[in-house]
Amino acid sequence: MSGNYLPRNPFAEWLGHALLKAAGWRIEGRLPALDKFVVIGAHHTSNWDFVLFLAAKFVLRLNARWFGKHTIFRWPFGALLRRWGGIPIQRHRKLNTVDQAVQAFRDNREMILILSPEGTRKKVERWKMGFYHIACGAGVPVVLAALDYRDRRIVIGEPFWPSGDEAGDLQQMLAFYRPYVPKKPECAFLGG
Repeated sequence: MSGNYLPRNPFAEWLGHALLKAAGWRIEGRLPALDKFVVIGAHHTSNWDFVLFLAAKFVLRLNARWFGKHTIFRWPFGALLRRWGGIPIQRHRKLNTVDQAVQAFRDNREMILILSPEGTRKKVERWKMGFYHIACGAGVPVVLAALDYRDRRIVIGEPFWPSGDEAGDLQQMLAFYRPYVPKKPECAFLGG
């Protein structure tokens, strides 16, 4: 079994399936058979987005890491969130998170990193492009994953290999997300 997939954990799988089923959601598409990649989940406009992506992580048995604002890692859930792959990020500090993530990809034979390009649930004027710089620096693709609240589905796209043309690549990635309706459409970044 690949290190990107966890051994069976009946409780986690049950919890993931139960959450998705109770909310009427399904997963469409599949993750690539690659050892390393970055997943971006968008549009991030609600706390429910995190719950849905975490449920998908459990259902797919992903041994994936994800960044979260350091304040969500406080007691009483901090240890559990770390166990589920969370890495606290102190956004107010300049800690060169991109370089650290690139090094982690280099140091590990297998790795999945899940990020939200908005970095917040609020309306943003642009995506944080750290995910792109991590993928370029590590030589890995970006897997696009969308939440479609209209049809209650998590859609996993094909791997996207960055070309180095950040503006052009961003337009292609945003085109993937445009058909999918977020929880709060008014907060979604659709590009300019």
